[in-house]
Amino acid sequence: MKKVRVFAPASIANLGCGFDIMGLALDEVGDILEMTASEGEGISIQNKTSVPLPDDIEENVITPVIRKFFQMTGLSGHIDVAICQKIYPGSGIGSSAASSAAAAYGMNELYDCPLSDEEMVVCAMEGENLASGGYHADNAAPALLGGIILIRGYEPLDMIQLPIPGNFYCAVVHPEIVVSTKAARSILPKAVPMHDAISQWGNVGGLVAGLYSGNIGLVGRAMKDSVAEPYRKQFIPGFDQLREQILSSGSMAMNISGSGPSVFSLSDKREIAHRAGEIMKKHFTAHGINCDVYVVKVTNKGAKLLAHEVL
Repeated sequence: MKKVRVFAPASIANLGCGFDIMGLALDEVGDILEMTASEGEGISIQNKTSVPLPDDIEENVITPVIRKFFQMTGLSGHIDVAICQKIYPGSGIGSSAASSAAAAYGMNELYDCPLSDEEMVVCAMEGENLASGGYHADNAAPALLGGIILIRGYEPLDMIQLPIPGNFYCAVVHPEIVVSTKAARSILPKAVPMHDAISQWGNVGGLVAGLYSGNIGLVGRAMKDSVAEPYRKQFIPGFDQLREQILSSGSMAMNISGSGPSVFSLSDKREIAHRAGEIMKKHFTAHGINCDVYVVKVTNKGAKLLAHEVL
């Protein structure tokens, strides 16, 4: 029997213009799993947190990740999972991706690392598919690998790690509004007008160029979403007014985090990020909505092993 304790960080997907193809990892916040492998077959999942999760393991994103690992490697075993720390579901900071990434990373560690980084992301995407009804890696890839990740293509999976120019800080607010990923995707149009598509393509190119060149101003100008945000912002009270306040306070950009309802701002100075966090908290409090605020650094660190034990 082997036992591992693993961590995978929270993440922010899309980064404005990069719908389903870009994401970044956040420092300090994330999921912790304890996973034990023994002889036999089967999966058990125990929730040791106060966060409500499905009792049926078939509804937990960890289950398809474990099965995909066994399918890809030809290995087998009985896996017991204890969820020790959990991002609240529907938070918009990669709750399902953190569990999926931690499960993929933990399985790889339990079985002496037979999978590459890319193959672990493929495993984690199974959990994302259960959570949202689609195979996407914009949260799962940074949760596993850290940093800022661009998904150039999915068939086959082609990932590019983008540079983080200097210090980037995120202020993230999670209002107590539940927006499921499936619901947030269902309201999106099936076709995008050419004008909006051209704007989005230009912003994606500008964001990548800004990250590589260290042009912070370009990064801020490029983090705009012409495709999803116009529809998804309806879930977030006073979104446009909040953005105006955030940008006026010195932040370079503000966008919806993933499918929402969380909102994030990006700054190159910690004090500006803290100021943005205060503005966000005040905004939602004024709307009678409780919220949690995180001010964290964008990190190059992804999933990691916290402990390993042979029983």
